[in-house]
Amino acid sequence: MIYSMTGYAARTRTVSGGELHIELKSVNSRYLDCQFRVCDELRIVEPALRELIGMRVRRGKLECRVSFIPERGNAQQLCLNADLLERLRSFDTHIRSILPMAAPLSVSDILNWPAIFGDDSVDVETALPACLTLAGEALDDFTASRAREGEKLAAVILEKLGHMRALAREVEPRIPVAQALFNEKLRQRLLDAVQWVDDERIRQEVAVFAARIDVAEELARLSTHLDEVERVLKAGGASGKRLDFLMQELNREANTLGSKSLIAEVSQTAIEFKLLIEQMREQVQNLE
Repeated sequence: MIYSMTGYAARTRTVSGGELHIELKSVNSRYLDCQFRVCDELRIVEPALRELIGMRVRRGKLECRVSFIPERGNAQQLCLNADLLERLRSFDTHIRSILPMAAPLSVSDILNWPAIFGDDSVDVETALPACLTLAGEALDDFTASRAREGEKLAAVILEKLGHMRALAREVEPRIPVAQALFNEKLRQRLLDAVQWVDDERIRQEVAVFAARIDVAEELARLSTHLDEVERVLKAGGASGKRLDFLMQELNREANTLGSKSLIAEVSQTAIEFKLLIEQMREQVQNLE
C-alpha cells in the first residue's frame, strides 16, 4: 500500500491507579523525525517506543505523547505523604535560616510537589507493558489512517497521469504534419536566400534541423516515465523519494518538449504537462 506521511491516532487504556493515553500525529518530512512527550513516570519506556515506531514508520515528522491520568475516584482518598511533607518543612526552615529573604513554600507549592500524595504515582511494573501494548494498537490505527490518506493521494496522481496520457495522444498525430510543413518552408527559405546551394546540401541542412526539433524521443520518454510512476504507485511501500525523482524527470521532458515546439498546440500541451506535474509533485511530497 501507499502511505501518506500525514496521520493521527489516539488510544486510552485503564491501568492500576488511572488511565494511560497515547497520541500519535505526523506531517511530511524528508526523513523520520520522532519527538516524544512522555510523562516523567514513564520516561523509561521512550527507547522501546522509538524502536517500535522505527519498525513501522519510514518517513515523517512524528510526535508521540504519552500521559497518565490518575483515577478521579481517588481524589477523595488522597492523603499527604507525611515523610515527604516533614522533609520539605525541614528544608524550608534550613534554607530560610541561611537566606532570610527567601520566600517560604506556599500551600500550592507543596500540593504540586511530585509524590506529595501517597497514591499519585504510577505502578511502573504494570504500566510499562500496558504502555507498549497500547502503543502497538495506536500504531495500527495510525498506519491505517496513513494508508487511507495514501490511497486518496495515489488516486489523485493516477488521475493526473491519465490526463497527461490523453493530452499526449491528442497532440502526437499533429507533430509529423507540422514538422513536414516547417521543413518545406525552411527549404524554400534557404533556396530563396542562397541560390547557388545545391539541392543535396539543402536536404542535409533541413534534415539536421529536423532532428533538432523532433520531439518523438521526448514523448516516448515521457510515456515511459508515466508508466513507471503508475508501476511504483501500484507496487506500494515507501515510494515518496522515487516518485519525487520521477517528477523531476517528467518536468525535464516537458521543458524540452516546450523548447522544441513548432506549433501552438505542442507549446500549450507542454504548459499543461508542467501544470499537471507540479500538481502531482505536491501530492508526492506527502507520500512516505
